[in-house]
Amino acid sequence: AGLSTGQRMVTVQKGPLYRVRGSHVTLWCKVSGYQGPTEQNFQWSIYLPSAPEREVQIVSTVDPSFPYAVYTQRVHSRGIYVERVQGDAVLLHITELQDQDAGEYECHTPNTDERFFGSYSAKTNLSVIADTLSASMVPQVLTRAEGEAVELTCEVSKSTAQHTHLSVGWYRIQGAGDSRTEEVLTLSKDFVLRPGPSYAQRFLVGDVRLNKVGNTTYKLSIGGAEPSDQGQLYCEAAEWIEDPDETWKDISRKQTGRTSLAVTSGGRDLSVDITAAESSLSEGDTLQLNCMVGAQKSSSRYFQVLWLLNGVEVARIDPYGVLIWEKEYEERAKLGQLRAFKHSNTGYILTIYEVGLKDNGTYHCSASEVKTPGDFHTIQTTLSSSIQVNVKPIGYRMRLSVSTSTPQVVAGDALVLVCEVQGATSPVSVRWWHLPPQHPGPRILVATMERDGTLSLGSSYQDGKTRGSLRLEKASSGAFTLVIPNTLDEGDGGRYGCEATERSQGQSWTEKGETAVTVSSMAGIGLRATLRSRIATVRCGQSFELVCQVNASYNLEEVPVSVGWLFQPSLPNGHYHELVRVFPSGTVAWGAAQPYFQGKAQLTKTATFFRLHIHNAAAANQGTYQCEVEVWRRNTLPLGQPAATAKSNAVGIKVVLPESKLRVATKESSLEIADGADTAIECRIMFARNNSQFAVTWYLLPPPPSADATPLQIVRADYSSILKYGAEFSSPAQKARFLSQRVSGNVFWLRILSTNPGDQGRYYCVVEEWLWLADSWYKLGEGASGRTTLEFKLPEHELQLEKTNRSISAREGEEVTLHCLLQGGHLPATHLSATWFRKEERGHTRPLLTLRRDSAIEYLQESLAGRLHLRRPTANDFSLTLLNVEEGDAGVYHCQVEEWQQQSEGKGWVMQALVRSGCIQLTTIPP
Repeated sequence: AGLSTGQRMVTVQKGPLYRVRGSHVTLWCKVSGYQGPTEQNFQWSIYLPSAPEREVQIVSTVDPSFPYAVYTQRVHSRGIYVERVQGDAVLLHITELQDQDAGEYECHTPNTDERFFGSYSAKTNLSVIADTLSASMVPQVLTRAEGEAVELTCEVSKSTAQHTHLSVGWYRIQGAGDSRTEEVLTLSKDFVLRPGPSYAQRFLVGDVRLNKVGNTTYKLSIGGAEPSDQGQLYCEAAEWIEDPDETWKDISRKQTGRTSLAVTSGGRDLSVDITAAESSLSEGDTLQLNCMVGAQKSSSRYFQVLWLLNGVEVARIDPYGVLIWEKEYEERAKLGQLRAFKHSNTGYILTIYEVGLKDNGTYHCSASEVKTPGDFHTIQTTLSSSIQVNVKPIGYRMRLSVSTSTPQVVAGDALVLVCEVQGATSPVSVRWWHLPPQHPGPRILVATMERDGTLSLGSSYQDGKTRGSLRLEKASSGAFTLVIPNTLDEGDGGRYGCEATERSQGQSWTEKGETAVTVSSMAGIGLRATLRSRIATVRCGQSFELVCQVNASYNLEEVPVSVGWLFQPSLPNGHYHELVRVFPSGTVAWGAAQPYFQGKAQLTKTATFFRLHIHNAAAANQGTYQCEVEVWRRNTLPLGQPAATAKSNAVGIKVVLPESKLRVATKESSLEIADGADTAIECRIMFARNNSQFAVTWYLLPPPPSADATPLQIVRADYSSILKYGAEFSSPAQKARFLSQRVSGNVFWLRILSTNPGDQGRYYCVVEEWLWLADSWYKLGEGASGRTTLEFKLPEHELQLEKTNRSISAREGEEVTLHCLLQGGHLPATHLSATWFRKEERGHTRPLLTLRRDSAIEYLQESLAGRLHLRRPTANDFSLTLLNVEEGDAGVYHCQVEEWQQQSEGKGWVMQALVRSGCIQLTTIPP
């Protein structure tokens, strides 16, 4: 179990991630392709922005002492802990995110495999941002009769710099001590309304609704309250962000205070409706009022009906149909001027013949249900309905008309309404009201102007921050203009009515009129953005232009518009960044990709065309571009959430480099030199651009020649002539002997000083052509030279070593001796030196140590100095003993012996002979 033939792979949650301060954060990490036990261990560390190279250990599943001191307390108190989801997957929990928790997180899995193969850690970035989400609702104690409407509003706002979505929902708790929460209705982050299970049917028939009635205002409407609606109601808002793995994460949640709702039963099906054959009359006309009481099974129920004028009782009819007049109306009834009767158990009629000015006013029909006909004091339900009746004196000429110059507008535009009053003989008072579209119910008072010019606003219009400062002006003697500067949404459409009231001699007369307006939302203006470019491929250093054309069924010049330019680099895991955004105020804000664009990008606007012009294009400007347009309602400050957003199509721009003209001499050559001499290897450029710079890297292919030999990097001189030596040539002695030199504009030499047989092999150079374009150096191409073979000319004298290849094995922890015995003698007055080599898995042959001719030992691998011993028990024995054998000691070994002779007293030494042994294959055995 747990064994796998694949390579180990550690994956961590894809970043960058944005989480709010104070929230509970989780990061997942998992490992696959591992060997060993099914339960793997995990260690989490962080690299802080202030020290990105320094690892700070946080928590481990295996080592309690793993956390650094700065995290010890939080780990011990489980403010930070690791949850094991399964054997090879965990979650890192940070229960309360702090500002100092921002950084690059690394998840590491200790090795349980037989050998190192694959990845053992992975990293992700976490940014900590402020929590700007707020949700509020005024706590209330509401009592509603069964069937009555309930409306609750919730204010939700955010100001997060990142692109986030909101979800807003209402929830109900049955009682104060009940922990069970029931979802009523939620507007999801995807702008979809989702009812709770208990409210699904009522949502489908429109009895439960959720509307956004302003930038930050959300309203829950329950058309008819039911006993099951009782309890504690609250609003919850959540802010969501899309992570790089394209999943949405709620980064903040806020709950409002609670509103207590009580629903009283009884009378739910009772209704009262009053109508008039004609409500505007002249003196002497007949007024007939009809009152209808609506109820289920009305024939078995008992009602008492009252008629009232201006709040004063006129008459009442008891459940038996008995009529009782108030005293002041009894005389008129006896004279036949008044008549009231019960037409049916649900129909009641009041008639006034030859009406006079005293009959002017508001009439009410009030119906009460009683248990039994004789029990008038046990009232179950009382409902009423009213109607305004205008009785005008003979010769009355006042007329009223309502009009608008703005019958169709878009949210944010102003509404201009005119009420013209003609024929009034004295000053009038004017009242404006509003009946929203598709919302039957009571009219909403907008504004009132009294006869003396005193102005008052309705409660819904008193906040000047929402619709602006309303104006109600008397333009002339009979013209009253209402201006609503800033419409909010479709809800400001519907019918607007004007009522003008004239008063004279203790009487009043009212004329009414209305007009309809339509307000369209910004989302319905058909906002579209189209991005195009005349060229898709540009050369480095050239310029290109992107044009974003914005279309809408509305004049965009008259509303606040923001245009953002998005850029996705041409990288394997590249994602869109906001390059730059131009706000309605003209402010320009640069995003994360600014170092490659700021200073070379030009932004212009002509009508509805927005242009991004990039000068001196560089490779970093290659990628995919989009434009994003946001539109707000006119006169909206602060801007808040945009009313409409549109993203354009994507346009790809490819930046190509000039073609390389580089040609390097490829002719093969050879050099034969004597030991100790200096030499130079040539690298010649045959052709290149005039303004190019060159980087030259020298390589050596050691003997013997083979097809799979790995070249050793000697030294690299970049286009700034900065030298970097390879690993095998990085010692001070090697750097002093191997020198890269530019002889002329097109000729480079590798100079080798004091050559020795170990320098033999095939040398070549790789030339890179570099060119400064726009704002950086770019590599156009490269070419390799032909091989120059360096050989040594040795004297005729030969040394004899064992040439047979052998294989030996050694147990780890023990010691092993590799033999190197010189057979026969050597010339008199000569000294011997010996070097041991080991060939590693990648094909590199590395020297381990050298016994110099003066008998001093030079360790060429410092890490092995304590375990390598060359004792030389006899003059011809150069055997190597390897102590405390390790697994990494396995490989192919050979020795090389050289014979040296001094030319004369005080002169240099010359090599007389060189010989290599056969190969020894060393295999290690586990203990």
